[in-house]
Amino acid sequence: MKRVLTTPALIAFGLAYMVPLGIFTTYGQVTVISNGHLPIAYIITLVMIFFTALSYCRMANRLPLAGSAYSYVLHTFGGKIGFLIGWAQILDYLFLPILNYIVLGLYLHEAFPAIPASVFVLASLISVSTLNYLGIRLINSVNFTLISIQLIFIVLFVGLAFAGGTHSADTLLRPLQFGYNEVNGLFSGAAVLCLAFLGFDAIATLAEESTNAKKTLPKAILWTVAIAGIIFLLVSYSAHLAYPQWQDFIGNENIASLDVVFRVGEISHFGGQFMYNFFLAAYLTGVFASAMTAQTSVSRIFYAMGREGVLPRRIFYKIHRRFRTPHLSILFVAIFSLLSLILPLDLVVSMISFGALVAFTFVNLCVIKHYLSSEKLSIKVLIKYGLLPGIGVLLSFWLWTSLEKMAMTIGIIWLALGIIYLLTITRMFTKAIPSLSDDEVKALIT
Repeated sequence: MKRVLTTPALIAFGLAYMVPLGIFTTYGQVTVISNGHLPIAYIITLVMIFFTALSYCRMANRLPLAGSAYSYVLHTFGGKIGFLIGWAQILDYLFLPILNYIVLGLYLHEAFPAIPASVFVLASLISVSTLNYLGIRLINSVNFTLISIQLIFIVLFVGLAFAGGTHSADTLLRPLQFGYNEVNGLFSGAAVLCLAFLGFDAIATLAEESTNAKKTLPKAILWTVAIAGIIFLLVSYSAHLAYPQWQDFIGNENIASLDVVFRVGEISHFGGQFMYNFFLAAYLTGVFASAMTAQTSVSRIFYAMGREGVLPRRIFYKIHRRFRTPHLSILFVAIFSLLSLILPLDLVVSMISFGALVAFTFVNLCVIKHYLSSEKLSIKVLIKYGLLPGIGVLLSFWLWTSLEKMAMTIGIIWLALGIIYLLTITRMFTKAIPSLSDDEVKALIT
């Protein structure tokens, strides 16, 4: 594949995947859970995510391969565990485009009721797949455009929220002040918000299309987490300044973001309807960008698994001669995404959470095993490659407790199907699972 992606391009990819305006999706829910202290909940989330992001940086530096968590686990814990982690990871990446298509269909149908939601779903799916088919350079250009639209809205929103009234020291500090009895709500809210950071890990799937991947990937991962954290913190803080009466959202959490957007428009000369329309346009472009980058990521994971031989090579280990993209993997994802025409939104959301946490847990474990077995032990090494990823493992396990029963049930069923497939390709474990040799891996890395 073409190595054309620099650090800024990778950051744009990660931000597009995460959707900066995605903060408004859970705004009302977490504001109520945290008793009006959403900014603090985001600070806690940012600290929690940092440990896992750091582990992705370590592994991306050592094994810059397109499979991300799948490749890391495969070459650290062996083929069988690696396959199962890759299988679980697919659950996250494969269903995120479907989620985005469903959201696009729902919102655009609301804006244009005469056109069925299925038409918007199909139009989005075809356009996203076409852009992916034509190459990563085109995706890169579109990403910058779509991210810019969201950032313009965010700058306007934050500016108007701060300018729309006289703020005393008390009102400025209130979102950051909390009592001991509110700690549980803050951590519960942080558990929900962790899923808003999904996307920094997707950067690792572009290892084989990045220039000097060992350096650019870790930089891009950390910068993406930092930039997203700052955006989420600024927007949540300014939203509270504009609409501090968070108790109004109780029972109406799902539309709280619209109330805040209207309020910001009303306290400025722009008007509530203008801000609502701008928000809708910016949010939908963000969802489209997320669908585009999600399909890019999962097609690279399929490509890596096809190269290893655990998925059919004739389909997944193919690169288009002209566009240098895994075109058959992209087409497979597009065909699978037709499920967005029939699947309910809540079911798809449940599928995504399970796969992400499986990947997070094992990438942290990879750092512990990979580095502690190869580095000369010292206090510095134990802290860097033992304690820090160990904290990441514990935090990932804690996040498991926030998963809904439906997510756990679907995840376990999906893993069971993976085990059945694994038993088939290894003939009941009597045959070694296919994988690249050490020399082939070294050739890819260098």
